[in-house]
Amino acid sequence: MNETIVPHIPVLFDEVIETFKDLKDGYIIDCTLGYGGHSLGILESNPNIKLICNDQDDEALNFSKNRLKEYKDRIIFSKGNFKDVINRYKDKNIVGILADIGVSSLQLDKNERGFGFNSETLDMRMDQNQELSANEIVNEYSQNDLERIFKEYGEVKEYKKVASLIVQNRPFSTAKELADFLSKNMFKGKLHPATLPFQGIRIEVNNELGVLEELFEQIENAEFSNTKVAIISFHSLEDRIVKTIFKKWTMRCICPPHLDRCECGNNHQKGKVLTKKPIIPTAKEIKVNARSRSSKMRVFKFEAKR
Repeated sequence: MNETIVPHIPVLFDEVIETFKDLKDGYIIDCTLGYGGHSLGILESNPNIKLICNDQDDEALNFSKNRLKEYKDRIIFSKGNFKDVINRYKDKNIVGILADIGVSSLQLDKNERGFGFNSETLDMRMDQNQELSANEIVNEYSQNDLERIFKEYGEVKEYKKVASLIVQNRPFSTAKELADFLSKNMFKGKLHPATLPFQGIRIEVNNELGVLEELFEQIENAEFSNTKVAIISFHSLEDRIVKTIFKKWTMRCICPPHLDRCECGNNHQKGKVLTKKPIIPTAKEIKVNARSRSSKMRVFKFEAKR
């Protein structure tokens, strides 16, 4: 890849910079570095902030190490799934956490990664060192398991039909072959017929909802003080998890609902949600970067320890 060409436009860039602009020192963890767009903006805007830049994709890490080399003295690069990065660095002065949990444009556009409708592979692994890929899911999963991922992860209305068609007509060797097959056999609405089934497969391949929940568990257990957490999601399943966890962190009482009176001490609130509604891209941003249209950012701030 030509390292002079930036292959990804970061979504909600101005809004991310605004979120962290008041942080004067300490570390911000960029859990999903990608191609360094958000990190570069934070480094330029916050001269005393240091970054922990994490990604599980070697290609993205190598690109960003070169892109951000001017700031190398202020960066710790970390390789691994974002669910593990908090535990690795929780003992540092963490003042901010950013996670952009969407698939990058380069992953979508590169045919060999198997994410796109024209891909000549059936892969979809964000971490290419893991064993499970889309090929195993599409060609080896039982019909019941395919129904589950299309219903729960893809939110496909005709999940039974999609699973049945795939089982009856497999094997499929490429994403293009599968996308073309679904296009011929499924209802054509505003979305390409393969959009939601591909979403379900991709989430299953990468355990996307599971690792998001693990990220939140690590953040909660780290007991951060005065730390901002900004999460950018791209579909309703992710956003629902973010909204639910942030709401949980604002609750003073954590007693079971059947109790008549509070027995927990009514002092469990960890901080406050800074975004009453999710931050969404402007019409101007969507015009420049159509892939930003489904992005949403929610921000939480942990209160200072007393």
